[in-house]
Amino acid sequence: MRSLITVNVKLFATLRECYPGARTGVPIQVRLEDGATVGMLVQHLGIPKEAVRVVFVNGVVVNDASPLRDGDDVGFFPAIAGGA
Repeated sequence: MRSLITVNVKLFATLRECYPGARTGVPIQVRLEDGATVGMLVQHLGIPKEAVRVVFVNGVVVNDASPLRDGDDVGFFPAIAGGA
C-alpha cells in the first residue's frame, strides 16, 4: 500500500466552475497517492485536461508529468482570451 500526500490546490478563473465548492483564494486540500503527478491531479479533480493552460507548483511552471510532493501548493490557470 502506498502512502498518501496532501497538496493544496487553487483553481483560477473559469476552472473554479469545474470543481463544486471551489472558492476564490481558498485552497482545496487533495489527498493523492505518493508518486502522483500533476496530470493525475487534473484527472482526480475531474477537470478537462484541455481546460488547463498553465500549472504552477510552489510558484514554478510545471507540466503534466511533474511529480507532486506532500505539502505542495498547486495553481491551475485556464487559457484566457482577450486583449487588444
